[in-house]
Amino acid sequence: MFEPPTLKDIANALGLSTSTVSRALRDTYEISAKTKKLVFEYAEKINYQPNPNALSLKERRTKSIGVVVSEVANHYFSQAINGIESIAYDRGYHVIITQTHESYAREKINVQHLASRSIDGLLISLSAETSDTAHLKYLHERGMPMVFFDRVPNDIHTHKITANNEQGAFEATSHLIISGYKKIAHLTSSDHLSISIERLRGYTAALNKYNIPVNPDYIKHCPHGGMFPEETERAVLELVNLKDKPDAIFIAGDRLSIGCLEVLKKLNVKVPDQIALAGFSNSDVLNLFEYPISSVRQPAFKMGETATEMLLQLIESKYPVTDFENKVIDTELFTRN
Repeated sequence: MFEPPTLKDIANALGLSTSTVSRALRDTYEISAKTKKLVFEYAEKINYQPNPNALSLKERRTKSIGVVVSEVANHYFSQAINGIESIAYDRGYHVIITQTHESYAREKINVQHLASRSIDGLLISLSAETSDTAHLKYLHERGMPMVFFDRVPNDIHTHKITANNEQGAFEATSHLIISGYKKIAHLTSSDHLSISIERLRGYTAALNKYNIPVNPDYIKHCPHGGMFPEETERAVLELVNLKDKPDAIFIAGDRLSIGCLEVLKKLNVKVPDQIALAGFSNSDVLNLFEYPISSVRQPAFKMGETATEMLLQLIESKYPVTDFENKVIDTELFTRN
């Protein structure tokens, strides 16, 4: 079993006391420059690292934050994590990343595990299955600093950061209407997720603006956001098998967009000749397809940065924070003719 080098190992090797080694590494004035040089050089040679648990007992901090996302492979989350790390590491914090794979049970286990590791705070984007947030409320009420981003709950009072989902959905749906499509379906994630509710609202607002009736048969929810291919396939089949088929689909997520394209290709449905698509996507993969797909891009990196700054502000505040912010960042529509 690997055992990292300790202060005692340095002391024994150099014939010094552990307290002298400890003071030398802390660069205190009572230790001579010659001894400090000797200790620092030997510590570097054996790759000595201070014990984070011992430090945390002193400082009451572990200098680590937990991150809970649905899936690291998702382009939005991978970009958001880059933003999180850019701030955290710069401020001396370690980042522990966990994935829920859209499972409520996995989210609970991950959160409990992170809390048991005495992290200083949590950054969370809810799983598609999560409608009960009791496991998060419990920690929040006991003083665990937490910030929600992208997929946020209504019932926990803390900092939250989201993209302007409603505006993005409105612009994407309007783009399809202006391009001549009138029978526009909507493929989205679970019906209780904040992003699904907001994007559905934007889709509906665009139809209302152009006096197009909302057809409930055209709205399809995938409870796990397309994590399971059969979920997307079932929803797309239901749409293309309708007597009054849609001529376009506004898709509310990266994984759903790629899943929908795979199903349409398998069914030999031509995009955009038979069905046009527009979606929410941070993936550059869409640029490689032979058929054009307009997409709403979220400022994922900036959202990760901002959420981390908000969390560190909570962690490092000397007084309890009671004034919380709901920050909404604008999206950008990339149109492809």
